[in-house]
Amino acid sequence: MMSLIKPTTVQLQVKTQTGTDALNAPIYSTEWVDVEGVLFGEPSSDELVSTLNMYGKTMSAMLAIPKGDTHKWEDTLVCFNGHTYHTIGTPIEGIEANIPLDWHKKVRLERYVDAEN
Repeated sequence: MMSLIKPTTVQLQVKTQTGTDALNAPIYSTEWVDVEGVLFGEPSSDELVSTLNMYGKTMSAMLAIPKGDTHKWEDTLVCFNGHTYHTIGTPIEGIEANIPLDWHKKVRLERYVDAEN
C-alpha cells in the first residue's frame, strides 16, 4: 500500500544564549538540529496575500510540524531540499488533542538568500 503523506526531515537552526556583551545585549551560539516528520506545502493564494499584508514578506513555503515538537520556530532559519528559509511571524498552532493527524502547527517560510548565494 502506498502512503499519500510523505514527511521529511528538515534542519532547524537553534540559538542558545551563551552570555551578554559589554552593552548587555545577548550573545548566542547556533547549531543545526534535525527535525523529523515535517510536511512541506505550498501556500494558497489567500495565505500569500495575508502574509504579505501582515508581515510585508513574501511567503514561499509552509511547514506542518509534528505533534510533540518543542523547538522554537520564530525568527529562525530552516534548511531542506537544498534551500534555506527564514520563518515568518508566529507559528499557527492548534490544540493537539483536537487534531486527528500527526501535525498541529504550521510555520510560514520565506526564501532566505545570504551574501554567499
